[in-house]
Amino acid sequence: MKWLKRGVLGLVGLLLVCALVLWLWLPPVNVPLSGMLANEFPRWFSTPTANAAVVESTLTVPAGYGISLFAKDVPNARVLRVTASGDVLVASPASGRVLWLAKDADGVGGSDERRVLLEGLDGPNGLDLRDGYLYVAEQGQVGRVRFDDAAGRIEGDYEVIIKDLPPGGNHWKKTIRFGPDGLLYLAVGSSCNVCTEADERRAALLRYRADGSFIDIYATGLRNSAGFDWRGVDGALYATDNGRDLLGDDFPPCELNRIEQGGFYGWPYANGNRIADPDLGAGREAVIAASLPPVFDFPAHNAPLGIVFLQSAAQPEALRGAALVALHGSWNRSQKDGYKVVALHWQADGSITTEDFLTGFLTDGRVIGRPAELAEASNGVIYVSDDFVNAVYQIIPGASGSLSVADRAAPHAEAVAVAAQDPARVAQGEAAFAQLGCAACHVVNEPAAEGKVGLQALAQRYSAETLELYLAQPLQPMPPVDDAAAREVLAAYLLLHAGA
Repeated sequence: MKWLKRGVLGLVGLLLVCALVLWLWLPPVNVPLSGMLANEFPRWFSTPTANAAVVESTLTVPAGYGISLFAKDVPNARVLRVTASGDVLVASPASGRVLWLAKDADGVGGSDERRVLLEGLDGPNGLDLRDGYLYVAEQGQVGRVRFDDAAGRIEGDYEVIIKDLPPGGNHWKKTIRFGPDGLLYLAVGSSCNVCTEADERRAALLRYRADGSFIDIYATGLRNSAGFDWRGVDGALYATDNGRDLLGDDFPPCELNRIEQGGFYGWPYANGNRIADPDLGAGREAVIAASLPPVFDFPAHNAPLGIVFLQSAAQPEALRGAALVALHGSWNRSQKDGYKVVALHWQADGSITTEDFLTGFLTDGRVIGRPAELAEASNGVIYVSDDFVNAVYQIIPGASGSLSVADRAAPHAEAVAVAAQDPARVAQGEAAFAQLGCAACHVVNEPAAEGKVGLQALAQRYSAETLELYLAQPLQPMPPVDDAAAREVLAAYLLLHAGA
């Protein structure tokens, strides 16, 4: 097979990549390397399953709300949009799909039905609905298709309306939303940690008409504004932004910015409140002084992604008008932080305060989930996507605590059974495990030891499909397995030998 022929060259290449990652990842002298590696070396395979028991025992919401698992096995669940009928659309960048999840009409706590609306897309992330169309932002383009809201089905052909967006790079996902002005806003992240971009559309918010015709670059200096929304009280646009890496545990802060047309928000020359960047800030004092500082700081490396201003009358008065923000969590700190949803409150003097809204994803340094995106239905139900355990949660106002639901995340026994029926394929997977150098970081079906991550109970968290998707696009700094045949046999081997 192709992956077997790579042999020593493949292993040498992997070791060089690992060496480069570690070199780039070396913290400043005030962060002990041993602490960084002990706390942040990838543990993504040891992800707990998303099931009712986990929700009930670990996730906490404010009094007056209830939480349940809305859907499981939603690969790489990211951006959410709620239809006028109350159903939920989910973007799955890793699988190239957009999914439709039926609302919880029978009240048992989870989605009643699901279907694939679109597939074969290139990293679909951004979603929005407008005038009978479903709009989808892929890695390098934006398309739209007619959408029958009542039936939950698309009609006709998918039409590309925006072409040649800058693909790839560190922040390749695109986010779109229609504003109150009826125009389409498109966030394009930076290609790097810190650099001067050759393409002015990078690290910027762009604006288009609904037909895809370009209007302008609305704002710049936004390193990775994955989430943005308009505040109902005054119509102001706010966007989250992820601060740069490799400047220590506590700097720079992640940001909430109030976006103004033509505004420049500092990156890559400034961080936080106009603090010159140590790599690119020198000699750019005037540009930095003219930049717009954030209106609120999140802790460094908390990675704020989705944001939604709560507007439903079903929300308690204390939270109506507040913004919920998903903190995806820090993969690059010596002590993990984030991994929760917070509520932001605007005070009379214009200041912003924060309080926890959804917690329990991080306990004693152990991560069991990473909230990514948010959406609110007209009836007040709040949906939260979790791309770590491939799940969507629903938070219901007027309920109390965790809502008991049928366990929709039973172990994938069928995947283990299929793997066991083909010993030759499992043997090929074991060879791939060795060839790809996986043993340098992982031990199979054993607890973590000597700085390695133990791979256990994978079949309780992955099907063959979702494990292969993870291997294709793992969370950094784990390198992807590019060869599809290698992913297939490696998944079979891991499910059989690290499944229990």
